[in-house]
Amino acid sequence: MLVHPQFDPVALALGPIQIHWYGLTYLIAFALFLVLARKRVQRADFVAAGWTRRDIEDILFYGVLGVVIGGRVGYALFYKPGQYLANPAEILMVWKGGMSFHGGLLGVIAAMALYARSRKRSFLQVMDVVAPCVPTGLAAVRIGNFINGELWGRLADQSLPWAMAFPQSGSMVARHPSQIYQFLLEGLLLFVLLWFYARRERATGQVAAAFVFGYGVLRFVAEYFREPDSFLGLLALGMSMGQWLCVPMILAGAGLWWWFGRKGIST
Repeated sequence: MLVHPQFDPVALALGPIQIHWYGLTYLIAFALFLVLARKRVQRADFVAAGWTRRDIEDILFYGVLGVVIGGRVGYALFYKPGQYLANPAEILMVWKGGMSFHGGLLGVIAAMALYARSRKRSFLQVMDVVAPCVPTGLAAVRIGNFINGELWGRLADQSLPWAMAFPQSGSMVARHPSQIYQFLLEGLLLFVLLWFYARRERATGQVAAAFVFGYGVLRFVAEYFREPDSFLGLLALGMSMGQWLCVPMILAGAGLWWWFGRKGIST
């Protein structure tokens, strides 16, 4: 059985200023998005639609706001509504931790809607540009979760070669390194599938819908190996909160992909 290496969460300390690995993984996530999105808008159809590198920089600004605000508010509403409704000021205390991907996704959707409206662009086309460039960022953040030794997995058989004990969990039992599973599934695998799917011209909105469906499915699977939040446990039908939040993503993603394909409007 492996043991989590117990990384120092602080990557660099300059006097009273501390730079955490988790924060750096967010910076890496945003940098990867910038590189990939710039490459994506070099495609002939996007060039013809007037997309430029400046557009990607503006999208990144809107996206960062959406991720941070949506992720934090989503965590408060989805996971600890009682606590944060009683103490709403704590929602602003991001340094205490607590971010929700599903909340971040809603935040990004709202931010992209604002961007599309301000630039008089098609909202669906904006989402099609953004979607394939997101999974690498998710992969980076999961590495941050692993470095912090948080979001550890459920109990695993000690004979599993990569079973790992996480001292942060309060015990030294063998667990699945679920952060790595999520890094591989909703990060690398989803990126490869979506990037190649998006290389061909698709009906407007289909690439974004494929991301919603693909993430929902892969996160749903990964949740079977991730320890549920201690303050929630498993909910109805033995499913975690993460899985329940993925159900509407899977249904909506599949339905929208079919609907956009039926309309057949190309980007």
